Amino acid sequence: MTKNICDLKSCFLCKFCLSDWLPAIASNRQNFELKKGRQLFKEGDPVKGIYFIYKGVVKVHKQWGSEKELILRFAKAGDVVGQLGLGDDSIYPVSVTAITPCIVCFINLDFFESTLVVNSDFTRALMRVLANDLQESEKRMRNLAHMPVKGRVAQALINLQTQFGIKSDGYINMDLSRQDLASFTGAAYESLFRVMNDLIEDKLVKVSGKSILIADGKALHKLTVEVDL
Repeated sequence: MTKNICDLKSCFLCKFCLSDWLPAIASNRQNFELKKGRQLFKEGDPVKGIYFIYKGVVKVHKQWGSEKELILRFAKAGDVVGQLGLGDDSIYPVSVTAITPCIVCFINLDFFESTLVVNSDFTRALMRVLANDLQESEKRMRNLAHMPVKGRVAQALINLQTQFGIKSDGYINMDLSRQDLASFTGAAYESLFRVMNDLIEDKLVKVSGKSILIADGKALHKLTVEVDL
């Protein structure tokens, strides 16, 4: 735990809560520093509360088979994580791991439930997040079953650029290891490696270390056309 440095206006919680509720948040929050590679919580842990990302990027992932992981999404500053643990089982169904140094804000379940009662705008916003999570999860599962690896990689790169934007040099504003990119697309590392080489050769993307630039967005998008079910 570190000293409370949250500005009470940047994260998902503070943006949608009543201004009169902010002093209560200030009294009940806890800030944590998380080093790159450290887990915030792991799949199967008992739910203790909800986390809001103040600084940095985390991956939300779960076991997929005995030795693989599937990255469901990435969360950045301002986002909420831990909301999938609000079901009756009272355990987190996913793990959250920092992929950059992070600062996160934690509120316990009792205060979280009080926040839902008092702040209707926050409750509605959280419901939209949960609905979007469900829709995205269903789409991901459909793509895993019906979209070829190249299409899934193309979609992942487009999504990353949409979520994180680009740097001044045009590269996506998030450096990602090939293993994490493979886990995000639900592909074996070897398949991801071959697909990336094809995309580079076809001049659809450029790569510099862990940085990726979309060179031909229109051609990349064509690879993501969904199969009619």
